[in-house]
Amino acid sequence: MENVTQISREDLEDLREAFNKIDIDNSGYVSDFELQELFREASFSLPGYRVREIVEKFMAGDTNKDEKLSFEEFVSIYQELKSKEIRETFRKCLARKDGIRSFGGTSGISSEGTQHSYADEEKVAFVNWINKALAKDPDCKHLVPMDPENESLFKSVKDGVVLCKMINLSEPDTIDERVINTKKLTTFTMNENLILALNSASAIGCTVVNIDPQDLKEGKPHLVLGLLWQIIKIGLFADIEISRNEALIGLLQEGEELDHLLAMSPEELLLRWVNHHLRAASWQPIRNLTEDIKDSKAYFYLLNQISPKGNGGDELRIDIDMTGISEPDDEQRAELMLQQAARLDCRQFVTPQDVVAGNHKLNIAFVANLFNMYPALQKPADSEIDHALLEGESREERTFRNWMNSLGVAPYVNHLYSHLMDALVILQLYERIGVPVDYRKVNRPPFPALGGRMKKLENCNYAVELGKREAKFSLVGIGGENINEGSTMHTLALVWQLMRRYTLKVLSDLGEGEKVNDQIIINWVNEALKEAGKGTSITSFKDKSISTSLPVIDLIDTIVPNSIKGEMVKRGELSSEDQLNNAKYAISMSRKIGAKVYALPEDLVEVKPKMVMTVFACLMGRGMKKADS
Repeated sequence: MENVTQISREDLEDLREAFNKIDIDNSGYVSDFELQELFREASFSLPGYRVREIVEKFMAGDTNKDEKLSFEEFVSIYQELKSKEIRETFRKCLARKDGIRSFGGTSGISSEGTQHSYADEEKVAFVNWINKALAKDPDCKHLVPMDPENESLFKSVKDGVVLCKMINLSEPDTIDERVINTKKLTTFTMNENLILALNSASAIGCTVVNIDPQDLKEGKPHLVLGLLWQIIKIGLFADIEISRNEALIGLLQEGEELDHLLAMSPEELLLRWVNHHLRAASWQPIRNLTEDIKDSKAYFYLLNQISPKGNGGDELRIDIDMTGISEPDDEQRAELMLQQAARLDCRQFVTPQDVVAGNHKLNIAFVANLFNMYPALQKPADSEIDHALLEGESREERTFRNWMNSLGVAPYVNHLYSHLMDALVILQLYERIGVPVDYRKVNRPPFPALGGRMKKLENCNYAVELGKREAKFSLVGIGGENINEGSTMHTLALVWQLMRRYTLKVLSDLGEGEKVNDQIIINWVNEALKEAGKGTSITSFKDKSISTSLPVIDLIDTIVPNSIKGEMVKRGELSSEDQLNNAKYAISMSRKIGAKVYALPEDLVEVKPKMVMTVFACLMGRGMKKADS
């Protein structure tokens, strides 16, 4: 396309939101007949004949002949239309003259010659954050500090070290750092690091389905920034959860049940937190972190409320200079506000231009960092707390949730039960295991205030029906109402069978359709260990010897000979600490050799049969791939 108009980051995010609403099954595509509805969601209504013309033109050049459009293809059409006579019908105009960069390239899911865009402001924000976070890490001194003004970020990820370190900062102990290759890096060891990073990112809930090590070696900007944002966001949001920060209960509003607060996403809690402090400052609440913060005034009042007041002891007092709120120029006012944030060591993620432009992604990161540094909330008295509600998610629940999110389900699952109550995520998981979903029978959001519960229940009934009829799951005593009500036991029973089937489907696909069960996996493991001359074996996924992790470690060394460093493994009489260290090493090494393991080290130590099964199944899949190659 010639003379294509660039798209602002804000518009790009709006288009992505519109696309995701139509792409309800999260396949990454919309059908040609859904294009008119997609334009309507993008606030750009076209008459039917015009849409048909676009479809005919697109299909004529569609080399795949699949009659589907990817997001990148939709953006290309949007750009072409925006560049011609009907540009004035678009809802938004470009508010900024620069900041968006485009680069050519092809993608496995896009049409040839797709132009990918990335925001320069995001690159700058992430570079500054990484420079600060890894400044004292000796393993990163060859890369940090990076220059935010050039493309060094995209080159820095090619050895995998920075990615592994950032994952551990966001979710501590995800990667056993003994496994990261940091010395005398070669093409092979860098590739190992990248595989480790991608599989570990997946294990903490990042979607990496369209990213491979080669993409990162090449430093593809849109993929690097997308992955880094997911990793950084997980870290920023980690403590914005009531079970980890009970002071958040102080955000309850009059007449509101704690359950409602518990079901909120981190973004919703952040907005509630900002408004809590704005009300205390007698300033009007905001509705969002885009339009409503562009004048920086809400930020001034927020900073003034959360700044340390020096209430006795050694606590510093920092008085926020509010005079800048009277500055008539928006951009200069934002700069004066950020100077006050710098006094709290919180000038991160946003520039004055990002504030004035209402960049949602960077502003939410800015606010999350403020919350993590200065929550300024009063923890309620113990007598006011129902501790049974505040236990937080179990390891099993977190594993299931991360598994779902890594597959790219939409919306993102923050709470396993409340976010599955409409069954839309469950239906997407059915498709991942090869169970077809008839979306004509599915009620889509937004759900009406009246009757919305019934619409969600209908979805749940359909999900249970599919599980029984098509997937042949054991769902005795489980009805749609159990999922709709967020029943812990019933939801876990269904989700576990989905994850189990997904894991076994990978093996079945490798085995050309052969049915796989627990005994087949156990037999394969034992035969592989015996052939390699290892002294370990397992009788079942409950075998107590698994608590040492030695069968897992020996199997890894069997699949990829000499991958295990003997000095890292404890054998013989093992203490609890030895067992945990072995387990950490085993899980990280599994991911490093290419097995997408979601289980945690504690699952091996405690011999949790479900999670143990997934570990051996994933390793079997890796071993079968080796045999085929």
